[in-house]
Amino acid sequence: MSESYEIVWHGRGGQGAVTAAKIFTEAAYYEGFKGVSAKPTYFSERRGAPVSVHTRVAREAIRTCSNVKVPDLAVVLDDNLLEMVNVTANLKEGGVLVVNSSRAPGDLGIEGPFTVAVADAFHSSADAGLVVEGNVLVSTSILGPVAAAWPMVNIENIRRAIESKFNGSALERNLKALDLAHAGARIRRAAP
Repeated sequence: MSESYEIVWHGRGGQGAVTAAKIFTEAAYYEGFKGVSAKPTYFSERRGAPVSVHTRVAREAIRTCSNVKVPDLAVVLDDNLLEMVNVTANLKEGGVLVVNSSRAPGDLGIEGPFTVAVADAFHSSADAGLVVEGNVLVSTSILGPVAAAWPMVNIENIRRAIESKFNGSALERNLKALDLAHAGARIRRAAP
């Protein structure tokens, strides 16, 4: 097993890419990774503008603070970004791409030597009641297909990280969104 992993999260301002990355790094810490970092890349972006978050998890301390160049995992919170950003440009061979989409992995038009996982995180969150001021938040639901496709961090540790961030009905809604998206994940594994 590799000792460190790099992840890039692609989203739009206000969707929850930063929150998803922070929850994921906490879950990775629970998984035994002692070095974890999540670094957003945006300026004074308006809601809806493309943003990215660069995450590293390692068994030892992390000493690199630069943007991730060659990710093991790329997570896309809005499948419309596939038309704007080449999310697989530097994805490692054998890596994993997770996309919030109602389409099947083969219908995304993405080919390469990596696993593609999709789940309709948008509808999972909406069904769970994660709507704030008319905006559907996918920060926790997108972690469902991540756990389904990328076993470095299991769903129980993601649940634990969510439980440390939310309480009451917010916790219930976030856990329901996670579970719905996890159950709905469709995965096309990389060819050996």
